[in-house]
Amino acid sequence: MNRKILAATAAAITGAGLVTAIALTPSASAGQQATAGDQAQSEMLAAMARDLKISPDQAKLRLASEQRAAVADNTLKKQLGMSYAGSWLDGSGTTLTVAVTDAAVGDLVRAAGATPKTVARSAADLDAAKLRLDAKATKAPKTVPGWYTDVTTNSIVVLANAGGEAAAKSWATTSGVPTDVVRVETSTEQPRPLIDIIGGNAYTFGSGRCSIGFAVEGGFVTAGHCGTTGTRTSNPSGTVAGSSFPGNDYAWVRADAGNTPRPLVNRYPGTVPVAGSTEAPVNSSVCRSGSTTGWRCGTILQKNTSVTYPEGTITGLTRTNACAEPGDSGGSWITGDQAQGVTSGGSGNCTSGGTIYFQPISEILSVYNLRLTVSGNPPSSTTTTPTTPTSPTTSTSNPPGGTWAPYTYYGSGATASYGGSNYRVIQPHTSMPGWEPPNVPALWELA
Repeated sequence: MNRKILAATAAAITGAGLVTAIALTPSASAGQQATAGDQAQSEMLAAMARDLKISPDQAKLRLASEQRAAVADNTLKKQLGMSYAGSWLDGSGTTLTVAVTDAAVGDLVRAAGATPKTVARSAADLDAAKLRLDAKATKAPKTVPGWYTDVTTNSIVVLANAGGEAAAKSWATTSGVPTDVVRVETSTEQPRPLIDIIGGNAYTFGSGRCSIGFAVEGGFVTAGHCGTTGTRTSNPSGTVAGSSFPGNDYAWVRADAGNTPRPLVNRYPGTVPVAGSTEAPVNSSVCRSGSTTGWRCGTILQKNTSVTYPEGTITGLTRTNACAEPGDSGGSWITGDQAQGVTSGGSGNCTSGGTIYFQPISEILSVYNLRLTVSGNPPSSTTTTPTTPTSPTTSTSNPPGGTWAPYTYYGSGATASYGGSNYRVIQPHTSMPGWEPPNVPALWELA
């Protein structure tokens, strides 16, 4: 729960189902991997085009723009400190707006290629206000399916089913949140955990089935409602080493020796690579892998959302408009090649649409001290505990005067030279043209 206390940044849950997200595939040659990667990228763009109702070329441009925006946002978040009040992309995914509480830092935001907007409350202020609601979750009316921080309006939104708006407002007021901070919105959501005990193409636990979220060194992460600590799993075989639900909705499974974690997400058919876990801003596109409904895409609506299930309230979720159905729970959410989280639950379906929530990956990795399995590192069989990552591969095509190269994975602790200086990785990532070390201080620092 430490991330929620410091800076809760997740959104609400809608939809239902279980997801198979990690494909355990045999090793392939470099040429085969490149071909598969190109095909997977093309198929991802096609899915984005279908679900976002844009052309494949527009999807490609949007994805590149979102990657640049994520780097800029993470840099500004560090530079602005307590003045930072959240960020979001416009509907096309091309313009990044960064909210600040001090108009004097506007030039800093503009220098990073973003548009500043001066607001009354910082991200920390909004998180503190939402924590007051989280602390009173057990007192929330049954007509309140959830609540979240909305950086676009610099407020806390409380969702209420029709007829329950007054009760929602009263609950928020008695929880100690100032009335000018809260907005009540009418909602048809009826969130529930995305468990489908009938099963699907996923791992099994007891009498139920769920889906792999992301491979980590030693096993995989998934939804917490898929099994309590000590539960045995099959296909792959393992033991739930840690689980939290309700309150949170995450777990990790320590796989038995002999299973091999892969930095891949099932795309149905094919796979896409996982290169890191840089968090995407609000309004970024995001795709979800599910064993029931396959590969589905949408956008990130809000972060730091709380949702009340029959079992209790879940806080710190991310709210999206990507659809899901029973059989998709526990699976992976990814933007480009960056892991975002694992499916929790929500409302609706893939015929009429819905609202789906996922548990951010960063909190799961932090709480259990796990390392995400990423592309660029050779796979290794699972052990009884998470292991130290292997050294990343490097490109044999180096720019003049340095070892840094584009389209190369640089893992935690990796170093590279560029322009006569040596640099050390801050955030693991796959390099791209324009991301030379001196140009992206959020990714590299002088060694």
